[in-house]
Amino acid sequence: MIDLFNFDELHNRKNTNSLKWDLFKERYKAQYKVENVEEILPMWVADMDFAIPQIITDAIKERLDHPIFGYSYVSDACKESIVGWFERRHNWTIDPKSILFHQGVVPALATIIETFTEPGDKVAVSTPIYPPFFSIPKAQNREVVECKLDTSNNDYNYDFDALEEQFKTGVKVYILCSPHNPGGKVWLREDLEQLVQLCIKYDVLLISDEIHADIVFDGAKHIPTLTVKDADKAKIITCIAPTKTFNIAGIHAAMMVVPNVELRNKLNFNKAAHGRDDLNILAAAAVKAAYDEGDEWVDAMIQYVSNNMDYVVEHLNKIEGIKVTKPQSTYLIWIDYRETGLDEKEMMLRLLEKGKLALEPGTKYTEAGRGFLRMNVACPLDTVKEGVEGFKKALL
Repeated sequence: MIDLFNFDELHNRKNTNSLKWDLFKERYKAQYKVENVEEILPMWVADMDFAIPQIITDAIKERLDHPIFGYSYVSDACKESIVGWFERRHNWTIDPKSILFHQGVVPALATIIETFTEPGDKVAVSTPIYPPFFSIPKAQNREVVECKLDTSNNDYNYDFDALEEQFKTGVKVYILCSPHNPGGKVWLREDLEQLVQLCIKYDVLLISDEIHADIVFDGAKHIPTLTVKDADKAKIITCIAPTKTFNIAGIHAAMMVVPNVELRNKLNFNKAAHGRDDLNILAAAAVKAAYDEGDEWVDAMIQYVSNNMDYVVEHLNKIEGIKVTKPQSTYLIWIDYRETGLDEKEMMLRLLEKGKLALEPGTKYTEAGRGFLRMNVACPLDTVKEGVEGFKKALL
């Protein structure tokens, strides 16, 4: 199946207004005072360097062939495509009525927090974690409560006793990253069930960000939070999107799955209060095509990225002081460099100046990420090899 698609092809993304390839230069230059940034290889932000599936391009072109772009709505057929994908891929039956649309998972997160909390309310997260999980609540003047994930077994796991102690302080919302970013952990059903029970016990709204759900490796199985025991008794809003899966972040399309009618009505009220509309016509076309016909491309992409990860793990683990474990999910590798004895600034400067490589520093994911780096390997193997060689040079 992998032969059907050419993931080895190198696409020049420079000078395309790419956040990953263009804008990063000024950011890294300003933060790390690096002057020569033109030859630096960006393997940081989470978008792929693969061409999107042709079926999505064709669907957008077909809609472009109609010369009128008036007011539109998301069709029932598009909603059924979403339902079909999650039923087919995740054994999760979604009621179409429970689907609300948004322009992205991060904007959806902001809307949910604004709707169900007040300034000063506590929002809990388990760290290290994706930065908007704490930056969005802080920007809305909510108090962010951090509870570190347990790392005693060289893996990320929940310390549910510690989390419960946090909930006892009056937490209103807990934000779950499932699968976990940056660690790539696929949570077990029993993990999710215990989390749901805590949320029920302390009346905590559970936001489940499942944007990486489709990208899992080596037999791992994503469990949608809304499918676990007693999920119907909890207050749960799940955020999903095709954007990570199909490399269409620039399309701006996401969904909130909200079975609870009361929660859904409040979100709709907020939506109306902000004059927020559904997906634009091109985004709707892309979403429908992706979920109708994207299976083969996704299966091939997952296999290709898995092979890239195997390459990176094999080669970086040969470097003294570096520890890398293949993640169960995402196309992001979480690199442990704590045994090198280097601090974060020195490591980043070495990567940028000697290795000509831009990765993400672990403290971007809170202090719990110190001593780690995040590397994006959703790119042609030649790019991965270049990045690995740059990493080696940085530590010579």
